[in-house]
Amino acid sequence: MIVMKFGGSSVASASAIEWVAGIVHHHLERRPVVVVSAMGKTTDRLQDVYQHACRGSSYSAWRGLEDLRQFHLQETRRLLGPSAGALVQAKIEPLFRQVHGILIELEEGRKPTPACKDQVLSLGERLSSEIATAALRHNGIAATHVHAPDVIQTDSQFGHAAPRLWETYAALRRTVAIRARDSVVVMGGFIGAAPDGAVTTLGRGGSDLTASVVGAGISAEEIQIWTDVDGMLSCDPRILRGGYVLRSLGYEEAEEMAQLGAKVLYESTVAPAVRQGIPIAIRNSRHPEIEGTIISASAVRKPGTVKSVACLGGITIVHLDARDASGLAAITDGLHDLLARNGITVRFVQSRGNGVSFAVSESPSLPEVLHGVDSKVQVRVEEGMAALSLVGDGITAGDAVAARAQQALKAGQIRMVAQGSSRLSISFIVPETALPEATEALHREFFRAADREIFGNTETRRPGIANPETAGILVQATPALAKSQ
Repeated sequence: MIVMKFGGSSVASASAIEWVAGIVHHHLERRPVVVVSAMGKTTDRLQDVYQHACRGSSYSAWRGLEDLRQFHLQETRRLLGPSAGALVQAKIEPLFRQVHGILIELEEGRKPTPACKDQVLSLGERLSSEIATAALRHNGIAATHVHAPDVIQTDSQFGHAAPRLWETYAALRRTVAIRARDSVVVMGGFIGAAPDGAVTTLGRGGSDLTASVVGAGISAEEIQIWTDVDGMLSCDPRILRGGYVLRSLGYEEAEEMAQLGAKVLYESTVAPAVRQGIPIAIRNSRHPEIEGTIISASAVRKPGTVKSVACLGGITIVHLDARDASGLAAITDGLHDLLARNGITVRFVQSRGNGVSFAVSESPSLPEVLHGVDSKVQVRVEEGMAALSLVGDGITAGDAVAARAQQALKAGQIRMVAQGSSRLSISFIVPETALPEATEALHREFFRAADREIFGNTETRRPGIANPETAGILVQATPALAKSQ
């Protein structure tokens, strides 16, 4: 058995779902279990609907929900033709009525709660999984729908629930593993059920987490993540076009890339699959003929080879300088703890002769936190920064890779260098406005002649800055170990 997860862009319309049905048909001999995200930007739109209802903007909430209803009805009819009526009446309309009822209760004074919000946000996957099941049947494929909360058992942390793995694995073996013997099982990602049966959502990357848990629970031979990119690339396609597709990656390399900004997978979401050594394939649903990237323990290893230039925006550097460095260690340790307690992620740390520099995620609470720093220490802050990281097994052995990178980058661009204890990456903090140019410079330096044992084909477009009109702007997106939920 295999698990095939299709993200929001892969099921964004009737034509996209038709295409997905063709991909699934091609893999029938491997007994696929299909996990789908909500169609397109449905979850974002449901978030807006919920916020309008909480603020008492009843018309805006109703209008947003009605637009979603009309969209799903239209795409279902385009997909199924005259046979759409049965699905609309039995599944789609009742689900919209259920959510509409919740919105009315909120308008009438029901207290908004995380549990209430999860009920609303779960609508997208409940709809897409029913529609995808009907589409497979319409194309002559035996398909069975499984309501994800019936098998994905979670704790009660609404909004970012964690699966209770042993209970979930048992439920998957009793249901999905058996039904997948003679039909394609389809289920929604991103959602589960708390111990009391209330619907929960799994948070960022939730559909990838569903796919990983399902794969581990049924002992799948492979988990396929179908998205809108060709695989893990040698550069961020939002910043620089024309990157090489990595044929394979080790689990640790993929995790490092994800932590440093590669928005294809979130590392935490695929942990169940990694623990069981299940290979994870990243494929492009728009170009299924492309081999994509396989993440596994048996990936080709060539220590010292740079495999990717990862980008992470939204960085602020905090420099601490002290004339007397004797007490600096205690002060910096205290600041590190203080930042963590305030939910500010410390990305990188660099020690200097008379001080230390922290690269942290941008946060509105940072100025207040820094007010508590010992007055003996001078604090300097640089905002609008980005991390540019070289990733590859063993690249930190010796100084050769770091020296080449610093020579390739323009003088004055580098505000901070961080290597830490990782043997997998070297990071350079540069102004966000310089990110496209700096990415291109590093890619040109390290990928002049790509090793075909490691890299597949390049994109057909000539390498270059992805969008000159927005050069320097990197939105830290929710394609993670990307992209979709």
